[in-house]
Amino acid sequence: MSTSDQPAFDPSLLIDVAADFLFDGGPTLTQREVAERSGMDLDLANDLWRYLGFPEVEDDKVAFTEADVAALEVTKRLIDLGVLEEDRLPQFVRSLGRTFARLADWQTRLLLGVLQTEDGGQPPLDVLAEVIPMVEEVQGYVWRRHLLATASRIALRDVRSESERHLVVGFVDIVGYTSRSRQMSPRALGAMVEWFERVVTELVVQHGGQVIKTIGDEALFTVDDPTEAALLALELVERAEADEQFPDVRVGLAHGPVLARLGDVFGSTVNIAARLTSVARPARVLVDHDLAELLDHDDFRLRRTRRVSVKGYEHLEPWALKRPRES
Repeated sequence: MSTSDQPAFDPSLLIDVAADFLFDGGPTLTQREVAERSGMDLDLANDLWRYLGFPEVEDDKVAFTEADVAALEVTKRLIDLGVLEEDRLPQFVRSLGRTFARLADWQTRLLLGVLQTEDGGQPPLDVLAEVIPMVEEVQGYVWRRHLLATASRIALRDVRSESERHLVVGFVDIVGYTSRSRQMSPRALGAMVEWFERVVTELVVQHGGQVIKTIGDEALFTVDDPTEAALLALELVERAEADEQFPDVRVGLAHGPVLARLGDVFGSTVNIAARLTSVARPARVLVDHDLAELLDHDDFRLRRTRRVSVKGYEHLEPWALKRPRES
């Protein structure tokens, strides 16, 4: 068969295989039946469905399976055990839904690109059916590893999952991202952002920190140790000189109380770090007054700059951070 006669790749096959993997024969239950069988209130079941980011389904429409019953049963058990408090349930489920929505979007696009054969045809169905469970297995392994790492980190700090503690919050921002994105092809732009996220994550981890999230041209991270945070920031702004793939960046750091909640961080310290980043010059690091006081001035050059007025802070006091002059 010639290439022109080869049937085109049909993305709907991925839908069919995914549905078979999840539904195991197709949906057989309504939302009302799922709620009744799981012992959960129907209104709460509908709310949870929406919190996950899915469109509302009529109570009597057959669109659910035994897997949905099992998921609600587990959720109800977690509520009964006090692990999930009802007043915090919406935030928890929304956070879970957003995280997996992004992950599923990326994985689906990856699968569609990788599984398509070179001649434009479609791979055997048994290959598709094997790949999805494998991805789920690896995904579960990564989650367990991160669970262990996070538990160890929290145990060492002796803090609860949601608490206020003092640490360094940092933002690293790609300089001129808007103008770059207009001039680069989508593939080149994607490659730059991918390399940016990869390098930032590696450096943050090396300095004992944690990447909280990346948003296009910007990454938010936290570090417990002020000195390590300062060294990390300097390495980030210096990276472009030795790495042609890494874009010019600027960094803002602030130290103070932070509320850690649902995998994110909140508070004025986060806001100050963001404001410092917005006013930092390319390839420069700005820190707040509190962090400047914690750093050893023999190890770093710290210079107080002119106070600036930014959103929420009329007299923000930035300090420029540099390496010490060589003897």
